[in-house]
Amino acid sequence: MQDFSLLTDREERSAYLIELADQFQPVPARIAAPPYPDDHRVPFCESEAYVWSEDQPDGTLKFHFAVENPQGLSAMAMAAILDQTLSGQPLDQVAQVPDDIVLAIFGRNISMGKGQGLMGIVAMVREAARRRQRERQA
Repeated sequence: MQDFSLLTDREERSAYLIELADQFQPVPARIAAPPYPDDHRVPFCESEAYVWSEDQPDGTLKFHFAVENPQGLSAMAMAAILDQTLSGQPLDQVAQVPDDIVLAIFGRNISMGKGQGLMGIVAMVREAARRRQRERQA
């Protein structure tokens, strides 16, 4: 995964994000199929994104995403990034991912609506890790 701080040119950043969106893998049918349940829907996401987590044998989570809007390239890129960087990581690490990761990746010029949706995707991934931690502590 490239360090986004090195991508200072807006066009380079956009091209890289499109490349990441092309790596997006939709949620497998064994996890979920449309119509997707509302409890997995990301609030405020204009691209109608959904998030699932799947327990792995090593105690980590595998994250799965659906993006219903075919034009939702930013949501697809965010999903691909989160899957590639957080699936299989320790729960405490996933539980600490900050919302400002969206600004670090997409830049400070991102629209408020798009930013809220992308931060919502991050928040759902983070909350899945926190929920699993609580369940294991109980």
